[in-house]
Amino acid sequence: MAEITPALVGQLRAMTGAGLMACKKALDETQGDLNGAVDLLRKQGAAAAVKKADRAANEGLIGQAVVNGGKVGSLIEVNCETDFVARNDGFKAFVSELAVKVATSPGADLEADRVAAVAKIGENIQVRRSQRLEVSGVGAVAAYIHTGGKVGVLVEIGATKEETVAHDDFKQLLRDVTLQIAAASPIAVGRSEVPQAIIDKEREIAAQSDALKGKPAAAMESILKGKLNKYFETNCLLEQGFVKNPDLKVEAHVASVGKALGDTITVRRFLRFQVGEAI
Repeated sequence: MAEITPALVGQLRAMTGAGLMACKKALDETQGDLNGAVDLLRKQGAAAAVKKADRAANEGLIGQAVVNGGKVGSLIEVNCETDFVARNDGFKAFVSELAVKVATSPGADLEADRVAAVAKIGENIQVRRSQRLEVSGVGAVAAYIHTGGKVGVLVEIGATKEETVAHDDFKQLLRDVTLQIAAASPIAVGRSEVPQAIIDKEREIAAQSDALKGKPAAAMESILKGKLNKYFETNCLLEQGFVKNPDLKVEAHVASVGKALGDTITVRRFLRFQVGEAI
């Protein structure tokens, strides 16, 4: 048996273009036989997947799964080459299966699934990203897929009493907040979560705008503050106008539902994936 060194794994990867773990596993199964490992990867479809890997995968879908009674959820983006495949029921089912796997098996290796799908469908398929949320304490997650699978949302909302989570009004709030996130594209729950680098950039852009040219320092600072507040109102979930009543802030709506249920409800975190967006 040949020693399976990192150099040997790298050589097999260069020869086949297969993933690192797939190469290591193939060498393990062939006891370090390089040519045997190449043949094995070809039989598994990995070589076919590699041949298609240089083709652009710009289409795709967002998939979601919510399991464990609303305590765990996942989002995944899977890309393919054509919209025709993205609209195919088989591809949709494949994306859904991967989302369930991510939700139920943290850290699951999806490479074998991807390779099998490439061999079956005949296009370059890439699992671009996936993420999983698990509720800590009292609360629930909810997911929503929008615009034909091009946008997906996963949100976690917390409470202090389990009976709150079981109430229909809480479940409706979960649905409404996912719709809000899908439609209004917030970047954070609240302004305290907006990265400082983004705030600094927005402040710099505002400072260089025509509205501030020639203004005295005191007036300039006031205008800058106003522009940043406007940015937060547009991009922070809790400060946005509620989609069902734009005159009402999301934060106020959440508080009103909590008050009606005799509890404190908190939007803890969310994910929003859009096919092809910069990560």
